[in-house]
Amino acid sequence: MADQEEEDLRIALRMSMQHSPPEPKRSKPRDTPAGAPAVSPDESPRRLQRELMAAAAEKRMLAAKTGSASGLAGSGLGSVSKVEKKEKELGVESVNLGKELSQEEAKQLFSMVFGTEVSKDILAQWTNQGIRFSSDPETSMGLVQHEGGPCGVLAAIQAFVLKYILFSPDELSKSQFVASNNFASLTEDARARALVRSMGEILFLCGDNKRAAVATLSVIRQKVEGSEDGLKEEIIGKALEGLSIESGYDLQTILRVDTYTSQASALQRLKEMIPIFQSRMGAMLFLISALLSRGLDSVQDDRDDPSLPLVTAPFGHASQEIVNLLLCGQAVPNVFDERIDLGGGMFLKGISRNVEVGFLTLLESLNFCKVGQYLKCPRWPIWVVGSESHYTVLFALDITVQDENELEERESQIRKAFDAQDQSGGGGFISVEGFHQVLKETSIKLPPEKLDHLCSTGFIVWSEFWQVILDLDKSMGGLKDSSGLMGKKVFDLFHFNGIAKSDLNGGQVTSGGETPVQRPRLTKLRVSVPPRWTPEEFMADVALSSGSGGNDSSGKDAEVAKPEPSQHAPLVDCIKTRWPRAICNWVGDPPSIV
Repeated sequence: MADQEEEDLRIALRMSMQHSPPEPKRSKPRDTPAGAPAVSPDESPRRLQRELMAAAAEKRMLAAKTGSASGLAGSGLGSVSKVEKKEKELGVESVNLGKELSQEEAKQLFSMVFGTEVSKDILAQWTNQGIRFSSDPETSMGLVQHEGGPCGVLAAIQAFVLKYILFSPDELSKSQFVASNNFASLTEDARARALVRSMGEILFLCGDNKRAAVATLSVIRQKVEGSEDGLKEEIIGKALEGLSIESGYDLQTILRVDTYTSQASALQRLKEMIPIFQSRMGAMLFLISALLSRGLDSVQDDRDDPSLPLVTAPFGHASQEIVNLLLCGQAVPNVFDERIDLGGGMFLKGISRNVEVGFLTLLESLNFCKVGQYLKCPRWPIWVVGSESHYTVLFALDITVQDENELEERESQIRKAFDAQDQSGGGGFISVEGFHQVLKETSIKLPPEKLDHLCSTGFIVWSEFWQVILDLDKSMGGLKDSSGLMGKKVFDLFHFNGIAKSDLNGGQVTSGGETPVQRPRLTKLRVSVPPRWTPEEFMADVALSSGSGGNDSSGKDAEVAKPEPSQHAPLVDCIKTRWPRAICNWVGDPPSIV
């Protein structure tokens, strides 16, 4: 009876395969070498793929029929075990289909990301964006975005990719593209390794450096690993035809998740699954991987308002919580340092740790938020840049751009002391009592008339206090410097906008009279930080002696050259939140952050 049941199951599996007629019954199973799949040598990869999918489908159907835990003690359990046996025969153990989400997990995940009333347009944006590099030589280090929506995910990955390309070149290639800014010499292999390492670092960051979850699609992952590149593309393309994700049920049906505690194992899996992440589902799969690495309950605990979807309506943009999750491993909604105590056990949650790559936003220049030092001063000079509707990336090739000179170090000291007394949630004002504490901690000696003027309203505003410090001599704890050279800096920044429509003029080329091809854009900016604290002073055509505080090691007098007139674009406002006195110049069209 048992033999008959097994043979019937074999026939059911065969019949469930597309275009495959049932095989005749055999008196005994065909002999197979130990550890090898139970298929003949001449069977194609597609045939094995269909068998694996059929076995998994049969297993789910039989498991669903058991109805409850008590039912598993009956004949259903025996049937499921036979399917598991059949999976083993077919080589499922070596392929590793991954874990299927429960109905509750899938429903929670979909609702967390998209909410309960998501439009088809937003779903289309998030299911039609792969993680792919630009084909243009000058932007070959950049990830391309075709439509709005997942830019927050792509920009965060891009920032980490640049970290590995720019500052870990020995591990990727021996070329000198970093020093020469020649990204065209970056090899495909170096790009791929940087991408794998970046994805792995982000996922382990989300998993508290203990674990990483890798989400892939059950319909295409089985034979991607051992296939040639052309066959991989064919398998993935056909498997995704007509595939859509519109509910938690869809996620449960097609999603498979592997969790790793070993970084080497996770990186190996990511390397094998890169073709899937390059597919149109790539950006969403990576976001899901990050959320599952963090843990759905932990993500909700990170947030101030867990009822809102992570993908914001009406345009489907990635929320700040998504960006923060990928940059710092926690889905907090704010960008200030630490957290703000609102009283009554209520807190606003900010960034709680140092980060590898940072974040700047146009919204700070508009006084809508305050970016803390953790995000402004990351370990590497790379920042995701946020505007009202888009995320791009700003970076430098030289790590010394973040080194503080004497003036900046003093500014940071005073600002840190002021912010410690600021109970306004970043509003930029403190009490008189707190002000006296700031003066004590920073050894600032204000003349009585200045002190009385600042304290006359009962609270002290940062901007007014700072102007007093700028006019106060160094001997009294201020920043007035007769040489005028104490704060001088000149350096280059690069801005990358990966959305294909960001190159407005030069990148639009026509092919055979067709619609112009739009490309990602890389812009080089020369940034000058004036030696005096106001642009008016800096632009004054006055020759200043370097004096004892100058930068001329020969001891000779030097003049401060008058710079080019400052150019303006919204990106400059973002840069000024990091270097307040920055003057920026570039060649060609203004850099775009939209």
